[in-house]
Amino acid sequence: MTYDLAIIGGGPAGVSAGVYAARKKLKTVLITESFGGQSTDSMGVQNWIGTIEITGPELAKQMEAHLRAYAEDSVDTKTGLPVTKISKENGVFVVETSKEKFEAKTVLITTGSTRRKLEIPGAKEFENKGITYCASCDGPLFGGKDVVVIGGGNAGFESAAQLLAYAKSVTLLNRSDIIKADEMTVEAVLKHSNMTLIKNAIPKEIKGEKFVDTVIYTDTITNEDKELKVSGVFVEIGLVPTTWFVEDLILLNQYKQIPVDPKNQKTSIEGIWAAGDCTDGLYHQNNIASGDAVKALEDIYMHVHRTK
Repeated sequence: MTYDLAIIGGGPAGVSAGVYAARKKLKTVLITESFGGQSTDSMGVQNWIGTIEITGPELAKQMEAHLRAYAEDSVDTKTGLPVTKISKENGVFVVETSKEKFEAKTVLITTGSTRRKLEIPGAKEFENKGITYCASCDGPLFGGKDVVVIGGGNAGFESAAQLLAYAKSVTLLNRSDIIKADEMTVEAVLKHSNMTLIKNAIPKEIKGEKFVDTVIYTDTITNEDKELKVSGVFVEIGLVPTTWFVEDLILLNQYKQIPVDPKNQKTSIEGIWAAGDCTDGLYHQNNIASGDAVKALEDIYMHVHRTK
């Protein structure tokens, strides 16, 4: 059969679109490897509107339950299926997975991105034990403590800005003498008395017992190893958008993100929309992804009914 819509991804964007598609009775297939997106890595999500605090895994369960409660005969949910390719044949889109193919008149891509991981000794061992990849999710858990941010781009300084509201002190490590973040953002963040910027600092090792207590970095000017006593390590060294399966179909930017029209989330290809962390949106958070997906769904609904 040919669906009205294929939603790719089961994070906040995909599930939000799926719920709206069900309520609008669009014949939809939602294809995802799993539910929840990046939030499943967090032990304390405090910015999901309407929920004071929830763990990432529990949020994923609630998302799936919400979708299935409304799905009825409108939304078919296919889990455990990584999408391998999307193409267009005879006027419809063909979504290929590791096991089967699906045809749809329209496609909404909500596959998000993955955080680029810190690859030094101790990084893997202390993930979720002091090392985190989401300041907006986990920042409040480090209230009154000394923390470090690794990464000197906009994301690093924006994370530092959020952490300054909670932490006793925030230290940002930048690999070189050049700061890539916007000058105004850097200036505003560095005005805080409990904020420290260390340039020419390359992280070398994370240490601790049950939880992080030390970050060792190398000063590239003196070649000395130095220690920071901290309770939290916030890693902001970039994102890897999950867009490889549409590289031959959709125009991507230099970061492999999908450029979209912010009014309606349309991509460069008629009939394909995208929302969430896989796009070139300026800010990436759960609530933003959800809102962008709803915006896309509204536009998709109008498109499907205009072209019937």
